[in-house]
Amino acid sequence: MKVTGLALVPPPSAADLPTVTPELLASVLARYSRSTDGIAAILAKVDVTNPDASIDRILKFVDYGHASIGGLTGGLAVALDGLSMWLAYKLFEISQMADGQESSTRYIAMDPANIPQASEIGIPDELAGRWRDVISRAFAAYNAEYARLDALAVSEPERVRLPKDAKPAVAARIRKNYALDRARYFIPLATRTNVGLVQSSRMWAQTVKHLDSLPNPEARRAAGLIREALLKLSPRLMRHSHAEQSFEEQARQELAASIRLGLERLSHAPLADEVWVHADLAAPPWLAQGQPVAESLRHRANRYGQQGQATRRMRVTFAWNNMALAELRDLNRHRTGHRYTPLIQAGFYLPPEIRASDHEALLRDQMQLTRELMAWGSPAYVYSLLLGAQTPFEHGTHADKFIYEAELRTGMGAHFRYAEHLGAALRRFLEQVPDARDWVVEGTAEPE
Repeated sequence: MKVTGLALVPPPSAADLPTVTPELLASVLARYSRSTDGIAAILAKVDVTNPDASIDRILKFVDYGHASIGGLTGGLAVALDGLSMWLAYKLFEISQMADGQESSTRYIAMDPANIPQASEIGIPDELAGRWRDVISRAFAAYNAEYARLDALAVSEPERVRLPKDAKPAVAARIRKNYALDRARYFIPLATRTNVGLVQSSRMWAQTVKHLDSLPNPEARRAAGLIREALLKLSPRLMRHSHAEQSFEEQARQELAASIRLGLERLSHAPLADEVWVHADLAAPPWLAQGQPVAESLRHRANRYGQQGQATRRMRVTFAWNNMALAELRDLNRHRTGHRYTPLIQAGFYLPPEIRASDHEALLRDQMQLTRELMAWGSPAYVYSLLLGAQTPFEHGTHADKFIYEAELRTGMGAHFRYAEHLGAALRRFLEQVPDARDWVVEGTAEPE
């Protein structure tokens, strides 16, 4: 669709449009920004039978760098099968402009066969046997607790919050989820999963560069596979996707900080909940915030409604001392702003329905293995963690995004632990921004 002045020009039929590669499309749009000829005239000069020559000619003319046109390639989809949950988490952390999905823990195999080989992920040979033993026992604990809780949900249905007049199939699904959502803290972070991401060539180049700069062999292997696939679609832009000194140095410092903090705080005793929220309402004096917070929020029909300037301009940082990796994997996917965790085990969360004393030997051995991997300075320590490991987690964004996340994660069908964490953060936010209280809904996480 092309707009000329105030006249909307219908698009040509598909038969009239040339088929272009993502990289040729990007170069055409770059040329478009340096011309008044219009898109049809520029496309008419493109030789679709020789896209490389057309790209070279255009890029030479417009003198654009790779990054400035990389975002014009449209969404390039990549699916990664069989990566660890740790690498899936890392991809979402660094691919902040991507749309993506990861396989739910409800649909992947909870079995020792569904983990990488120790040599693939950098587990030292001296510790490989102990690592496999801990992982196998963790899966056994998961499966045993899942079976016990599933049977308990049947024999004591009052434990499970069922919607009124729930059909038998719905009730059975909710009971199964009740058991899984509580047993999942024994799942190893090394468990294989699948991830699909869609983002532009520019962001893929950045993501692959970041992966290639990490000390983890799995991350570098994934970088090579993604680069190889995308070189077929965007060869010029993906040439800028190799490891780079600044990325490597920051990764080195972050690993050192994580190991130092991890050794100081390593524990399998559960951490009590603490939350920290800072709402920054400051505005420049020549552009003061004139809209009341209530006016920013009261017109919404639900969390998807548009919020006003008052909340869209307000900075909010929120953090927890004890985010279990099970919850971190999902909260990490809220894309805006910056998220940070040292990814350590400062405690270990189990829900009240599970007695930690029944698994004391496993948790002790898992913690000792983590300590030894950290003492080696090994980045592979992440593969010894289970999803119950509690780590500090911070997210900085704007108030409209925070409010959306809080309403989502306490709303209908939300996981019980999400609701606890976000409910606490929301209450702290409302203490600082009381005018939002009547217009922000903390849900009850009732089952769907």
